[in-house]
Amino acid sequence: MRRKLNFKRVALALGISGIVVWGASIPFTKILNKNHIKNDENISISADAEENKEEEKIVNYVGTNEEGKKYTYDAKKVAQKLAKYDYSNDGKKVVFLTFDDGTSKTNTPEVLRILDENNVKATFFLTGSNIENGGETAKELIKEEFNRGHAIANHGYSHDCKKLYPGRYLDIDAFKADFEKNEELLKSVLGENFSTKVIRCPGGYMSWKGMEPLDKYLEENDMVSIDWNALNADAEGPKKNAQELTDYAIKTAEGKEMVVMLMHDTYGKEETVKALPAIIKYFKDNGYEFRTLV
Repeated sequence: MRRKLNFKRVALALGISGIVVWGASIPFTKILNKNHIKNDENISISADAEENKEEEKIVNYVGTNEEGKKYTYDAKKVAQKLAKYDYSNDGKKVVFLTFDDGTSKTNTPEVLRILDENNVKATFFLTGSNIENGGETAKELIKEEFNRGHAIANHGYSHDCKKLYPGRYLDIDAFKADFEKNEELLKSVLGENFSTKVIRCPGGYMSWKGMEPLDKYLEENDMVSIDWNALNADAEGPKKNAQELTDYAIKTAEGKEMVVMLMHDTYGKEETVKALPAIIKYFKDNGYEFRTLV
């Protein structure tokens, strides 16, 4: 009598190759392949999750770092008030210390030291040609400004008023190219996730004609141009000593609840560095809060 073969027992005895389901065996290689597919899918999902986590870690910095956000003020609101010659601020005194034309290897480090000593933040309107002339030292100073919570703003690359405003009229194409070149330079130093929406026109917006195309460009790109309503006059008239610079700064700030103070930290402004502690002291003694523009 022919005995009926037990497939399950045979399969177990051979130790392999198939699983018996309703008398038919499924090759083990197919099961392995199926598991491999599942594993590959899991690996793929896991990799995507890790990539998403990395993307979540990327932070876009507009003008300042995370620490610096505590000191910021909306530059658009300030610019609107300056345009109307309205320097009130609901009884709250606020001052924005701004430094143009940096960085310099001589004066910028001293300005940063004094600001640190007084626990004060400022806004630096940087000029690309000075940065490149200063080499790696100047670029490291920009990183230092940023890392200390100061605000970084765009003052153009060349500061060449004849090119930007021929015949005192704005050349919008030359202007955009100049400022976009400087923006790219700032990104090359601070990273592609850095940007600034605050600019200052060389010579000041107020000084030039035919500025309507710039107004449109700024509006379309959510940017703002901001001038000043007080200054220490370190770039006006004859050269002044530290006391004269201090006196000028105080005189032009008096009676204003909102003060945007123009100064420079470029080469040749050593007297501004000497005057800075007294200027800061004046605003502290008179109840001003120090903020930055972003």
